[in-house]
Amino acid sequence: MFHPGEQLAQDKAGYERVKAALYPAMPEQHRLFYQGLHLFYLSVQDEEGYPVAALIQGEAGFLQTPDDTHLEIPLAAVEAVPWLPRLQPGMLLGGLGLDLSNRRRNRVNGVIESLSDGKLSLRVQESFGNCPKYIQRRLLPGADLRRKLEVERLNCLDADARYLISAADTFFVASHAQRQNETGGADISHRGGVPGFVQIKQGKLLIPDYSGNRYMNTLGNLLIEPRCALLIMDFHQGAALHIQGRAEVLWHEPVRGLVERYWTVEPERILRIRQLLPAVGSGVEYADSSLEAGKR
Repeated sequence: MFHPGEQLAQDKAGYERVKAALYPAMPEQHRLFYQGLHLFYLSVQDEEGYPVAALIQGEAGFLQTPDDTHLEIPLAAVEAVPWLPRLQPGMLLGGLGLDLSNRRRNRVNGVIESLSDGKLSLRVQESFGNCPKYIQRRLLPGADLRRKLEVERLNCLDADARYLISAADTFFVASHAQRQNETGGADISHRGGVPGFVQIKQGKLLIPDYSGNRYMNTLGNLLIEPRCALLIMDFHQGAALHIQGRAEVLWHEPVRGLVERYWTVEPERILRIRQLLPAVGSGVEYADSSLEAGKR
């Protein structure tokens, strides 16, 4: 059920007998959910083995599930993301569907089976749901699919990047760990908190790990392969930062409130993405005000 990295992370956290509802195919409710989305997050590895986190967009219904073991994505949606590597059959891909209006999310992991007839076909190997914890409820307007994304490479976290991080309440983390049975492996997960929950300390991002489902998918991957990618969202301006770097889990750091541990990411490659989404201004609803206890 869990790979060695996830098992080790569960042991280090003191968890016992963790049970998970992981499916080798998509339940009907997951298939219908994906088909109603207009945003989808995915993770793959680039040519150097670093995970890449991306947001792809389309009209509601742009994702299709012809059966319970295949998820189809329009190639045009993938090709619109300039920082994605060239995708090929056989590559592992992790996907996350998230509807911020109702805080519902489901995850799907698998392998790219084909790229033809204008679509990417993902052969599903794992499908599972996550609870709505730490997801901020907000309404996002439909994407302007004619908009060309502006991507700027940064040598360091400049003042604008630091401000974006300090104001962010949401990011997505892409991680990867090859499994012996070659299933799963690529993963993308949501992280949320009140603005300021991600801090910059001595050049590294300091991130709280709140109590959750105890699967330890992300941290388990990072114990095997510390390279990761963060897609840090600025919904107010419709912008984002894509940060690739190496993570370290601080198992013995003092914690309080809902925080169970911290982890850090040392940035190595940074991209600033402008006009990723239409700006939405204010209107966020924080799901759990007790997250303030996780600030440090």
